[in-house]
Amino acid sequence: MSSIVVRTLSEQVFEVVREQIVIGRLATNTPIRQDALAAQLGVSKIPLREALARLEQEGLLVSHANRGYFVRPMSAGEADEIYALRLNIEPAAAAYAARVADEGARAEALHAFERLDEAAGANLAEVAKRNRDFHTALVRPGGRLLTTHMVERLSILAERYVVAHLQPAGRESRAHQEHRALLDGWLARDEAALESLLAQHIQATRDDLKEQFAAGDVTGAENGGAATSA
Repeated sequence: MSSIVVRTLSEQVFEVVREQIVIGRLATNTPIRQDALAAQLGVSKIPLREALARLEQEGLLVSHANRGYFVRPMSAGEADEIYALRLNIEPAAAAYAARVADEGARAEALHAFERLDEAAGANLAEVAKRNRDFHTALVRPGGRLLTTHMVERLSILAERYVVAHLQPAGRESRAHQEHRALLDGWLARDEAALESLLAQHIQATRDDLKEQFAAGDVTGAENGGAATSA
């Protein structure tokens, strides 16, 4: 029973620390102080270490010998690579999934959209997480496990960039309208329209982020402003 409790606690710590990274609360230029963070969270260092190791596997942290864990800085190059890969994989995968999705999968996609819509105006980290769930829900019904894994993995890596992208005024409203159009096309099984809309959606975010990086408007970016330390 104790091992189950430890895993559950580790999962909770993982989610809390992950959110702090996504919203930029943990600095990119200083090592994570495990003693202080464990005390802040009210846990021992064991579940914290397990959570930090998972976050390194997700690509959000990097470890250095004798120096500990650091938050990986965001960069224009990484953002461009993530969205370029999504552009190459996601539109066609979602179009195929729309064609073969059963009624259960269609209901799940609608639910994912509704949960994303409910999060609007709330914590941007939660919005980013539900954004990932929505995009994955449009691909998963295709039954192509490797493709789904790749889309989900890229969406996880994109979450900090989603938060940065949504910060300027008006972006959430635009994203909502685009997501609604995506869902409508997906439910209508209109593969051509869906593929085009999703490609435009991903490319528009990619272009916006490129402009934000060029203007130095991305907190926690490499050679940019440092996030506030927790």
